[in-house]
Amino acid sequence: QVQVVESGGELVQTGGSLRLSCAVSGGTFSRNIIGWFRQAPGKEREFVGCISTSDGQTRYADSVKGRFTISRDTAKSTVALQMNSLSSDDTAVYTCAAQTYYGSVYYLGSDVEDYESWGQGTQVTVSS
Repeated sequence: QVQVVESGGELVQTGGSLRLSCAVSGGTFSRNIIGWFRQAPGKEREFVGCISTSDGQTRYADSVKGRFTISRDTAKSTVALQMNSLSSDDTAVYTCAAQTYYGSVYYLGSDVEDYESWGQGTQVTVSS
């Protein structure tokens, strides 16, 4: 089974940028959809975006579109979440998750139920 581990969370100032990384191990890297989710205190887990590791197709939540970018590095088996123009609303625990597919068709899911392997999460705090 695929395993994912996030890193890179820290305290950042409002308007700043931060890059999170998701290391993917086990299975075949290029047969996965890697999703990013976040959960702020007292709120439900929220979809941020996802990427197909085979061809780099992405999908984003409206709340982060234009500010966040997801990319993949097939040589390193990692997925990055580049976050720009951060605000306090972006403060949350960010978690990456994996969905392995076996056919030729994949789905860029936005629901928690679409993913089967989850990391522990990394804290991102945006403060002025």
